[in-house]
Amino acid sequence: MSIKEWFEDRRKITGLIKNSVESDSKDANETEKNKNLSIDYAKINRLWAQCDNCESLLYIRFLRENQSVCKECGYYLQMNSSDRIELPIDRDTWRPMDEDMYTLDVIQFHSENEIEEHLDSEDESYKDHITFYQIETGLTDAIQTGIGQLNGIPIALGVMDFKFMGGSMGSVVGEKITRLIERATAESLPVIMVCASGGARVQEGSFSLMQMAKIASALYIHQKDKKLLYISILTSPTTGGVTASFGMLGDIIIAEPKAYIAFAGKRVIEQTLGQKVIEDFQVTEHLFGHGLFDLIVSRNLLKGVLSELFRLYGLPRK
Repeated sequence: MSIKEWFEDRRKITGLIKNSVESDSKDANETEKNKNLSIDYAKINRLWAQCDNCESLLYIRFLRENQSVCKECGYYLQMNSSDRIELPIDRDTWRPMDEDMYTLDVIQFHSENEIEEHLDSEDESYKDHITFYQIETGLTDAIQTGIGQLNGIPIALGVMDFKFMGGSMGSVVGEKITRLIERATAESLPVIMVCASGGARVQEGSFSLMQMAKIASALYIHQKDKKLLYISILTSPTTGGVTASFGMLGDIIIAEPKAYIAFAGKRVIEQTLGQKVIEDFQVTEHLFGHGLFDLIVSRNLLKGVLSELFRLYGLPRK
């Protein structure tokens, strides 16, 4: 091989190596770019929310500072239970109850013996649904209960979370509420329940319906026998078995502005009656005009209103 041929071979080899390196580098850059794009997309979901009413993009940090009220149209977005607890409760006074209580598939709703491949996402087993929402929300079930202070006044507070299976009331929700009321009765504390629910949990059948009577019985002792205060706060949506039980049993019933509050939905009512009903007849302002609530209170005023009600009832500060 001549020197000239040797140099020609070296140039070819060097060119191939260079092209290979550039190609690998380009692929690596594309992969990193796509990775960064996916990370940015995830960050956007954590940083921004969209108003359900006017579809404005809202910066989540500012939205939380504004109690999840849209600054553009004043629409009340849904709040999770942890954010709702922060509204009335004094800092560092919240003491949760029964955090380790979780539900069981008592009626084996879509049991493990069923053929999984025939089930779509809506027909997954009840256990799978529970596990999914536990991971999604960080809660064991659709309510948080505990003892805290509101402007120095000890209270028992229960807050339902609509993001956990639509806030549906199963046996765990009913048991946690009952235990909260019984503790409040024993310690002579007022009870506040913040309702946000689609009603009884169908996956637990009659076990979920039994919770209505159980909670009502505990409230009877709390209100009638011990003469203690119970305040119900209705948020959007409050429907079904929750409306038909402890949601409407408050000594004082407070509702948020423009909340959807009902027992049965509009479509069911129209099909049952065979006639059309007016628009927004199950919205707070319309129902208030028919005497269903005592007060309509915005979120930014809620703590002050509750504090004033406790003062009128003569509740002592700690």
